[in-house]
Amino acid sequence: MKIKNLLLLSVLLFTIMLQAQDKKDKHEQIKALKVSFFTTALDLTPDEAAKFWPIYNAYDEKQFKIRHEKMRPILKQMKDDGLDKMSAKEAEANLAKLEAADKELYNLKAKLIDDLKPVIGPIKILKLKKAEEDFKQKLLEQFKKKE
Repeated sequence: MKIKNLLLLSVLLFTIMLQAQDKKDKHEQIKALKVSFFTTALDLTPDEAAKFWPIYNAYDEKQFKIRHEKMRPILKQMKDDGLDKMSAKEAEANLAKLEAADKELYNLKAKLIDDLKPVIGPIKILKLKKAEEDFKQKLLEQFKKKE
């Protein structure tokens, strides 16, 4: 009996570890595709790329952290019937948190632009904005194809 339980637990843990690794691998694949896509879209020189990627990666990390640590819990709480169960006071507090996170994202994007101007110039910054939108669109299309 103990061997069966131990075997079942081992299989369960192995499955969970595979799913976590699969998710991490997908994130890394998307990141690699993004680097390739942006480098091509922006037509970065080797010197520009060497300066651009550390700045952009720091921005991307901070943006991810804001979205997942500050915004995601509130948005998750709003799913299903969460809004109907929320008091006006809770709603006010969550709205304030979302507004603060939005402002933080806005300021982060403004800092990115300021940091990138001397590196790649305003035309390539506009190309970056377009590349970000195009990349999101391609990801959504790929996601829809898999459904």
